[in-house]
Amino acid sequence: MARRSRPVRKNRPEPGNSLERMVALLDLFEESPSGWTFERIHSRLGYTRSTLYRYLKVLSDAELLSSLPEAGYTLGPRIVELDYEIRAHDPIIRASRPLMRELVQEVPGIALLCRSYRSKVLCVHQERSTTEIESTYERGRTMPLLRGAASRIILANMPSRTIATLFGRQPREFAGAGLGDTLAAVQESLKRIRKAGWDQTTGEVTKGITGIAAPIFGDRDKVLGSLSISFATRSMNAKRIGAIAERVVSCAGIVTQTIARGNGTAQTSVTGRKAPV
Repeated sequence: MARRSRPVRKNRPEPGNSLERMVALLDLFEESPSGWTFERIHSRLGYTRSTLYRYLKVLSDAELLSSLPEAGYTLGPRIVELDYEIRAHDPIIRASRPLMRELVQEVPGIALLCRSYRSKVLCVHQERSTTEIESTYERGRTMPLLRGAASRIILANMPSRTIATLFGRQPREFAGAGLGDTLAAVQESLKRIRKAGWDQTTGEVTKGITGIAAPIFGDRDKVLGSLSISFATRSMNAKRIGAIAERVVSCAGIVTQTIARGNGTAQTSVTGRKAPV
């Protein structure tokens, strides 16, 4: 009898060792966060029942999972505690927060801090100074890598090999995003963004909203994420957009420098010698 193949997360290799297999349980909650019964998990992952019981016990004892009579297994309270620790102590958030607050005081809008996450982009912090606009980028929500300035500036600064791999997986999506229908065309589009040092999109994620983003780098110039601001398109002209872009690039650069120093708190304010925005 042919061995039944196990479902595998798209774009991610099947977990191999026992730790990877246990962590794969947490990935299920991206698909259905409301709850998973034992039988449904068993059917989905194909682990032996004894192995699955063991993994669920370890994760439940650590309170990464909780078991509810009707819902089955859900994410546990430890996840909430870890989220607080990230918000309070993550070096990139700590370095970015004061700069983002200053930025939205100068430009009515929403400032976003995003991180590269697998083949997506994850919003990890947000500051706003207006309720007149809304952003679909909210903390904890993953967004496509190909649309929106906050995402595209990260993509533009990824290694060429990574870009080639991503294009090979979804060439139609790259073409649909206006980045090119061949790998060479995509690389040229991203090179222009990378050379500019920032990216701008209008109405690509939310109608009537313009986003401007700049990259944040870590060790060995590896792109870690982006700092961006979104604002109502109607309220800006080309000259002011240029000034805002310069400010966003400056803020992202300060975050990069702060991370490199390792003290976790931005020492340089975005205020001071600057053109009005």
